[in-house]
Amino acid sequence: QLQASGGGLVQAGDSLRLSCTFSKRAFGLYAMGWFRQAPGKEREFVAACNWNGGSTSYADSVKGRFTISRDNGKNTMYLQMDRLRPEDTAVYYCATGSGRFPLNPTYGYNYWGQGTQVTVSS
Repeated sequence: QLQASGGGLVQAGDSLRLSCTFSKRAFGLYAMGWFRQAPGKEREFVAACNWNGGSTSYADSVKGRFTISRDNGKNTMYLQMDRLRPEDTAVYYCATGSGRFPLNPTYGYNYWGQGTQVTVSS
């Protein structure tokens, strides 16, 4: 019920936009977020937004470069990634949960999509 897409291979400094389609009936009123996991590292929080995208939060490492948004009319959440760096290379996941925004990154997300690979070359 969550499906991420839009990953790819880009060069440092480039932009990429990830999309996550979701079931509106199931998750239309839920907060949603993006996470990533690099090889050999634990999964980490990237960004989150409330049910209508009006409230957002970001990890310090992406603040000012990434923008999260969602269009409930299209049942899609986005992650616009600008000025990409090699350290942004990871598998990116979208997720959601039924709690109040902001969801706890450790245990607040109950539903996960499959990941999409983002590779940034130097």
